Amino acid sequence: MPPSISAFQAAYIGIEVLIALVSVPGNVLVIWAVKVNQALRDATFCFIASLAVADVAVGALVIPLAILINIGPRTYFHTCLKVACPVLILTQSSILALLAIAVDRYLRVKIPLRYKTVVTPRRAVVAITGCWILSFVVGLTPMFGWNNLSAVERDWLANGSVGEPVIECQFEKVISMEYMVYFNFFVWVLPPLLLMVLIYMEVFYLIRKQLNKKVSASSGDPQKYYGKELKIAKSLALILFLFALSWLPLHILNCITLFCPSCHMPRILIYIAIFLSHGNSAMNPIVYAFRIQKFRVTFLKIWNDHFRCQPAPPVDEDAPAERPDD
Repeated sequence: MPPSISAFQAAYIGIEVLIALVSVPGNVLVIWAVKVNQALRDATFCFIASLAVADVAVGALVIPLAILINIGPRTYFHTCLKVACPVLILTQSSILALLAIAVDRYLRVKIPLRYKTVVTPRRAVVAITGCWILSFVVGLTPMFGWNNLSAVERDWLANGSVGEPVIECQFEKVISMEYMVYFNFFVWVLPPLLLMVLIYMEVFYLIRKQLNKKVSASSGDPQKYYGKELKIAKSLALILFLFALSWLPLHILNCITLFCPSCHMPRILIYIAIFLSHGNSAMNPIVYAFRIQKFRVTFLKIWNDHFRCQPAPPVDEDAPAERPDD
């Protein structure tokens, strides 16, 4: 008999499906735009495309798996562990991609004249590959032994059962809270968040310094240049806010679970924290793509060419790729 679904679980599943229906098409459109428009092939858009790939996977794979383990079917321990680990891999890759974009935008402000020689497409690919490798290492760590198998086996043997434990598959049943708090949060979430704060502080400092000196780093109109730099800083501040809003609630709840086992947390708070973290994938196309004019033009061309059957004016593929906040 399949496990029953509570009203809270039904609402959670509905919200998760809605997030997936928003995040998958939005991020597929981002990847599609980078593919069809040669002007979107510089290092910045490589990072954005990598983030979009992770966010598509969050919507298409992580959310269905999260719904599955939330329902709690009975499975072997390691089967449940294999279902839980992709959630860790792909959410971690999204976090690292956000950090890579923040660093990339900082370099645009710090070294605008040397940026293209320092951040080459080849180096961007190396950075993206490194982010994915780290994500797999972090996400697969529970498969290497940092999990709840020993505790589950004790209960399994105490009941007189033999063989591999069969459990009600839930995330907290197989993933150790020590791993989630001490390793995942304190090492791979909190430090990137603090590093982003430092990056944003430095960006605002550099802009203020430029505005005070009234020195333009470009040959164009100084007011236009300063306006672009200010727009970059506002985007970075928005990125920081959305990152913290999306990820901190879930990790704070994990800390409470670990450090205060007797504390009671309403189930609805856990659901809200989970879909906030997944919802970050639906926000990213808006933050990273819809603020960029070349993306908007390319989106319109894709829509007209493939969905409305009305050809749009061709995108100028030879035009230089514009900055993320142009």
